[in-house]
Amino acid sequence: MQFTLSAILASFVAVATAATVPVSPAACAQADRFGDITIEPSTLSPGENFTVTANFTCAIQLGVNPEHTDYYIEVPTNNNGYEPPILIARRTLATPPIDSFNATLPYANYFANASYAFVLDTTYAVNGTNGSPYSQVGETETSITITN
Repeated sequence: MQFTLSAILASFVAVATAATVPVSPAACAQADRFGDITIEPSTLSPGENFTVTANFTCAIQLGVNPEHTDYYIEVPTNNNGYEPPILIARRTLATPPIDSFNATLPYANYFANASYAFVLDTTYAVNGTNGSPYSQVGETETSITITN
């Protein structure tokens, strides 16, 4: 096998270039840009305690730096107009990238056979066209089951 000087130099350049290319962080889905939320347990009755955990690792990697978070229970589809969102908590993110807390399901008017969602609204700042900041809100949700 015969190597030419140009082939050897090309190999060194390829290796050096590969060493300087940054390795991207774990791939984050655009669906996670406002946070990833879990509720444990996800089947609840009024008065029961549950744990909420919101992970903002991917949100931060995708440029969304949460300032405030609002957590609601909503009927996302087929809402008959009598089921407004129920605010569970309004928080300021204290220990990024994780927000975790315990809550109690309120004794509200829940409807049999309704599909409920636990919703996370994430408020974050972006810069406007003139460079001044303003706030935007993004939303993500997970299903929960409420039994009476």
